[in-house]
Amino acid sequence: MRYIGNKENILDKIYSILIEHGVTGNSFFDFFSGTTNVARFYKKLGYKIYCSDVMYMSYCLQKAYIENGEEPSFRNLLPHINVDSAKLFALPLELVLEYLDTIPDVKGFIFNNYTPDGTKELSQPRMYFSNENGMRIDAIRQQIELWHKDNLINDSEYYVLLACLIETISFYANVAGVYAAFHKKWDPRAVKKLSMRPIEIIPNVTENLVHYGNSLDIVGQYDVDILYLDPPYNERQYLPNYHLVETIAAYDSPEIRGVTGMRGYENKKSTFCNSKTALRDLDFVAKTAKYKYLVLSYNTEGIMPQSEIMTTLSKYGEVALEEFQYLRFKSNNNGLAKTKKHVNEQLYILKRNEH
Repeated sequence: MRYIGNKENILDKIYSILIEHGVTGNSFFDFFSGTTNVARFYKKLGYKIYCSDVMYMSYCLQKAYIENGEEPSFRNLLPHINVDSAKLFALPLELVLEYLDTIPDVKGFIFNNYTPDGTKELSQPRMYFSNENGMRIDAIRQQIELWHKDNLINDSEYYVLLACLIETISFYANVAGVYAAFHKKWDPRAVKKLSMRPIEIIPNVTENLVHYGNSLDIVGQYDVDILYLDPPYNERQYLPNYHLVETIAAYDSPEIRGVTGMRGYENKKSTFCNSKTALRDLDFVAKTAKYKYLVLSYNTEGIMPQSEIMTTLSKYGEVALEEFQYLRFKSNNNGLAKTKKHVNEQLYILKRNEH
């Protein structure tokens, strides 16, 4: 999915830089996991993965991509559903997704709050999803929950299906990249009928551990070779930008407000969105966590000054800084000159002093 700060397109570059600096090992902690792209990359390399995030949508992705390590069989569910698949050798996951594409529409929380017909009483009806796709999302999300409640799918299968839904909706949402606002006219892709997409299943070579909550609460819990930090760079909190994905993942019918139907997020604010608390907590992590190498992904437009980051990390070992240019996230480029379409990614690499 499209996500602010997503490292998917520069993972090979990051990896090559870390290898040049001798940053290797057997365990990797993705401290602000987000879409899990970095954790997935290192999982494929055979590392034991730990990851954490305060967003429930991220936790669903962590459970499906990182903790899960085998193709779901849906052994209990398949005898209860009829799927006439056109695929000759369809996997169980593909069969279940094909079935979900055929279930009757439902007018639920998403339709009622994030589609034009569901919000027609508003001065500006919300246009996050077409009426049809709003009902599709409600139907699919409710069906997944019902299967889980009835023990027709296990926990692993449940999160795989939720991850499939989370990944699918980004292809049909009428937004520019984040969900802080919706288009007032329909993006052509947003009016296409939603069809579920399977996620990649990555085999496990070891047991991987995932966590839902404030990563700072578990900062000293694991002893790892590589501790990877990719915190927010500016004052904008993540949940307002992805509030609708969070609501679809949790499907908890939250109280919402405003033009965009925002859910509350007081308990999910990152201290890394404030320059003073960011430096304070960077110091806390560098001091308290157990690691051989700490890697901080940041950029030249971040709210923590480079000099202060270097001063903070240097207290705990030898620090190297590598910098390279990459394309700015689309929604962060509005109103900026063409010369500002790129930003400089920074990798701070701390090799911890031996005690």
